[in-house]
Amino acid sequence: MFTTTITPRIGDTDGLRHINNNVVPIWFETARNPIFRIFVPNLELTYKKWNLILAHTETNYIKQIYFGYDVEIRTYVSRIGNSSFTIIQEVWQNGQLRCSGLATMVHFNFIKQKSERIPDDVRKELEKHLITEKELKIKNDKEMKENKKHIEEFDYIESDM
Repeated sequence: MFTTTITPRIGDTDGLRHINNNVVPIWFETARNPIFRIFVPNLELTYKKWNLILAHTETNYIKQIYFGYDVEIRTYVSRIGNSSFTIIQEVWQNGQLRCSGLATMVHFNFIKQKSERIPDDVRKELEKHLITEKELKIKNDKEMKENKKHIEEFDYIESDM
C-alpha cells in the first residue's frame, strides 16, 4: 500500500465546505505517482520513456469529504495481468472511508502504439502492494469499527454546530 496525505484547498470545495466531486480523481492521480515511479523512476514524460496509459477509472462516493481536515489516499494493486493492472484507491478522512476508486493502467509502448507485457521486475514491485477486494473490505471494516471506538468523527468545524 502507498499512502499520500493531501490537505484540501479552499478551491477544492463547494459552498458548504464539501470537497467537489471533480477533485477526487485528481487526488487519485497524484497518489498514483509511486506506481508511475515503478515503471518510470524519473517520471520522464517522453514517448521513449513513458510507458503507461490510463484505460479506465471508476469513483465511488461513500461519504462527504470536508475542507479543514487532511485526507489520506491509500493506493493498492488489486490485479496484475499480462499488460494491464488494476489499482484500488481510497480516500480516508477522520478515520472513515469517504471514497473509493478503481483505475486500470496498461503498460504501453508509445512508439509502437501497442500494449506490452509488464516486465518481471516491475511485476515483482507491483506484487508488494497486491491485495484482493475481499481482503481490503475485511481490513477496512475492522479499521472503521476500531476507529469508532477511539475517535469522534468530526464532519464540521465546531463553529458550524
